[in-house]
Amino acid sequence: MIPAAKTYDIAVFGEAMLLLIADRPGPLELAEAFTKRIAGAEINVATGLSRLGFDVHWASRLGADSMGRYLVNQMRGEGVNCEHVAMDAAQRTGFQFKGRVAEGSDPAVEYHRKGSAASLMTPDDIDESWLAGARHLHATGVFPAISATALATAKRTLQIARESGSTISFDPNLRPTLWPDEATMRREINALAAGADWVFPGLAEGELLTGHKTPEAIARFYRDQGANLVVVKLGADGAYYDHATLGCGRVPGCPVDKVVDTVGAGDAFAVGVISGLLDGLSVPDAVRRACWIGARQVQVLGDSEGLPTRAELQAAGY
Repeated sequence: MIPAAKTYDIAVFGEAMLLLIADRPGPLELAEAFTKRIAGAEINVATGLSRLGFDVHWASRLGADSMGRYLVNQMRGEGVNCEHVAMDAAQRTGFQFKGRVAEGSDPAVEYHRKGSAASLMTPDDIDESWLAGARHLHATGVFPAISATALATAKRTLQIARESGSTISFDPNLRPTLWPDEATMRREINALAAGADWVFPGLAEGELLTGHKTPEAIARFYRDQGANLVVVKLGADGAYYDHATLGCGRVPGCPVDKVVDTVGAGDAFAVGVISGLLDGLSVPDAVRRACWIGARQVQVLGDSEGLPTRAELQAAGY
């Protein structure tokens, strides 16, 4: 494929789910009321980038049900282009329950997504000329984990983006329970990462995927696979980056008074790096922005409520 003219900023493929958040801390079965939200790793990133003023297009498949209509309306309300989201009357939309915690630990999450409309996507669902028009493609390890056809679709999206001259970011975002086994997960995730320009592993998932224990060694593993930039997320300790020509370094984390909910922090971090690099920031400044956005996100209950607008970003100096 000849590099294509770019007509919009960012493409994402992935499953949106209805999110039901428990009204009280404790086991999910004891909750008596739930707050309705939207969830999905790629969806969180699309939302965050759209709030910062980027032209973001989302491709997926949903059931033509009340949950699917709610999700599309929410994403359109965020300014995300949903023209490539199919509503399938014969299929259903996935959903999940999320517990509430009082001490800032990871909340319990229960998925109901097996056989969902998004899991039935195939490479034939890709509008190749549309995808080639994206300036950037963001991908994660969640969408390819939900089915064999979703994995094939994810592989094809990366191939099209690379052949058309788009940049590609990849967040492993591991979901071990969705894969047949750990060896398959490791093999397929690392193969997808090998097709990306920017890779964003967390320290623990990087160790699981590469066998290395230090951020330096994890970053080197993916740099040796061909990534131009690897940013290893270190939680409260910030991040370590390794760039092909600009070198390596560490960026400290941003202090947080109280952690409310850790879900979505990695997606918020990806929003920071991607937006920073597309805005023309240096790598350290893009990572600093990512740490700040990630810190905002862990202080709110939902998966994307902490993602800032452009005005909030500028007011904070990022």
